[in-house]
Amino acid sequence: MDIKVTTLAGKAAGSVKVSDEVFGLEPRADLIQRVVLWQLAKKQQGTHQTKGRADISRTGAKMYRQKGTGRARHSSARAPQFRGGGKAHGPVVRSHEFDLPKKVRALGLRHALSAKAKSSDLIVVDDLKAADAKTKTLVGQLSGLGLDSALVIGGAEIDDNFRKAASNIPQIDVLPVQGINVYDILRRNKLVLSKAAVEALEERFK
Repeated sequence: MDIKVTTLAGKAAGSVKVSDEVFGLEPRADLIQRVVLWQLAKKQQGTHQTKGRADISRTGAKMYRQKGTGRARHSSARAPQFRGGGKAHGPVVRSHEFDLPKKVRALGLRHALSAKAKSSDLIVVDDLKAADAKTKTLVGQLSGLGLDSALVIGGAEIDDNFRKAASNIPQIDVLPVQGINVYDILRRNKLVLSKAAVEALEERFK
């Protein structure tokens, strides 16, 4: 499978041959969804907490005598039914993370890449380098490529000028190839890969 390569200036720069095992699969929504749910669960802080009756600072004395008042019998003012009492079955601090096999995670990433390639939302550029860290210049180049919402994946190292110039552009995310993930691929309209990133992904999934 061949994909056209372009420059940041929008000029043709040949083509690159990519593996059908990485970019040519028939996308499976169920696999992609599993990986996205796994990622979102890992991101969830889990710091939500309410005070239970054991956490409420109130007297432990019985509210009133057991019999003879005509009222329901109660033992503690910390019970959930009273104003200021503890919350019954409230959220507690916990981890929402769950396990997902490495093979499923890898397959989900390959299917996400294939989905972008199939929908013609994958762009390969020869190099991600900027002469200077000017956001205005990079905005013009990205507009020329039709990119207003994109995930840009470079090689193992991101050019410092390019990274700084892109940091102020909304809906443009820049990551090294080690940080590529299914959630970030799907949340942007386009996926931009450098030739170095393509080679690294091909090597990773050999």
